[in-house]
Amino acid sequence: MADDHHEEDRPDYDPEHVELPAREPPLRSTAPQSPFTMSQVGTGLGVLLVGLVLTFGLALALA
Repeated sequence: MADDHHEEDRPDYDPEHVELPAREPPLRSTAPQSPFTMSQVGTGLGVLLVGLVLTFGLALALA
């Protein structure tokens, strides 16, 4: 079984001598925190409407 963790590349952890990173990591941007454009909102509503029509329209048409 392959080991992808590369244990030999990691230094031993020494709580007495903790080294902090040289710089801060980049800020993350996740979807709920990102601003939406009206074009993206319109696309989402269009996809929602098509999904609802396919789901309920087909069920009602075949009933």
